[in-house]
Amino acid sequence: MKFSVSQTSLSTALAVVSKGLTSSTLPILSGIYVRAADGTLEFQTTDLSISVRHKIPANVDEPGAIVIPGRVLQNMVKNLAGGTVQVEERDRMVVISCGKAVFRLNTLAASDFPEFPEIAVSDSVELPRAVLSSMVDKVYKVTSKDKSRPLLQGILLTVENNVLRLVATDSYRLAVCDTHVETSSLQGSFEMIIPGAAFHDVLSLPCSSDVIFIGSTSSQVVFSFDNTTYVARRIEGTFPNFKQLLPTSSSTTVRLPLADFGGALRRASVIASTNPSIRFDVDADGQLVTLSAVSPEQGEVREEVGCEVVGNSLAIGLNYHYVADCIAAVSGKHEVTLELQDSARPGVFKSYDKINYLYLVMPVRM
Repeated sequence: MKFSVSQTSLSTALAVVSKGLTSSTLPILSGIYVRAADGTLEFQTTDLSISVRHKIPANVDEPGAIVIPGRVLQNMVKNLAGGTVQVEERDRMVVISCGKAVFRLNTLAASDFPEFPEIAVSDSVELPRAVLSSMVDKVYKVTSKDKSRPLLQGILLTVENNVLRLVATDSYRLAVCDTHVETSSLQGSFEMIIPGAAFHDVLSLPCSSDVIFIGSTSSQVVFSFDNTTYVARRIEGTFPNFKQLLPTSSSTTVRLPLADFGGALRRASVIASTNPSIRFDVDADGQLVTLSAVSPEQGEVREEVGCEVVGNSLAIGLNYHYVADCIAAVSGKHEVTLELQDSARPGVFKSYDKINYLYLVMPVRM
């Protein structure tokens, strides 16, 4: 195998497929499969749960395929001077040169690398990548980190009647966002539970396309854009019916100025660092909400935030970290609405814009 390619293209390609690298005890899974043929370089990685493939054009003098230790290759190429990278296989080693730098790396047999999954898509949809990425960022932190509850590690994706919706929950909180999209190529509806980590990872990859293809097979979710194919195991099962969790009414509605509220929340968190519970006292007569936190070791904090309150005065305790994640998700907005029933039932934050956002959080003991 012998080829040459620009350092920039090679570095980008390696950054893409690095998402599939693993520190497995199997050396072959820590490597990057490289195949050169017909003016194209194909790169593959897998951890047996996800598989990533990416292709770029190159000057191929001799076709062939090898597996190169992934992290070493990626770090080496990233630090090369810009220009053309020459790569040649010699006696079970690969010689990589760029400028005055020459590396000789050990290789593994390409025949030992797992085959890329066969893809037989039964249903698919194309979605605007930028909007989808923004939506995933808003719900990803709400997915559960508990491996014993795989359903809650996923994000429910539904597309129906030109409405794209994402839902995630870890049983302590729930995030829902939706927006209008054009899906003229979709016949009927599309629904799938996608592993949250894979969904987040694939949308962080370099991409020049405005749309991303998402397909489903009997056991996989397939993402495709530009010259990249990303395959992950889909999550089987029935996602919790989030609509049953949403309150049908509220006794108090609070319209919070986001900048003032976010600042007060950050200041209260200084005391709430050891005990994440923050008390929210809503004063309907005074048109304000008071945030307070108490720590036996550190002391206490109390701050008032002017707001618009409709309904009854009440108090509720909420987890600071959960509320902070909600504020981060709606950053850039002028205000957020908080709907409450009483101190023992969930609080619901809402924000309406091009992307509508709902965030339900369970109360904590005050």
